[in-house]
Amino acid sequence: MNHYETVFILNPVLSDTQIKETVQKFEDYLVSKGAELVSKEDWGLKKLAYPIQKKKSGFYHLLEYKVSGQEITAFELEFRRDDSVMRYLSVKLDKHAAAWATIRSERVKSTKK
Repeated sequence: MNHYETVFILNPVLSDTQIKETVQKFEDYLVSKGAELVSKEDWGLKKLAYPIQKKKSGFYHLLEYKVSGQEITAFELEFRRDDSVMRYLSVKLDKHAAAWATIRSERVKSTKK
């Protein structure tokens, strides 16, 4: 099982319930393929560096998970099929990046308390 991180941007015109349903759909997809969810983060509404689909902002989300490499192609296909996803990027983490991701997630957890 490889360690991956996916950041995706959702359309800013979605309601809170639509955003939660979309994120939950991707989490459920990963779990159904045998992935282990390590962490997830909601970065909120952010301004884009350049317009995408004539939108100047989007809702950013991060999923960190462990899954076999064969499932990534099918997972990214799910992003392409969903009209609410404006952009996505999946990255395989090496041991140094995985260690940094652990530190970052612990930092995020400590600030939420």
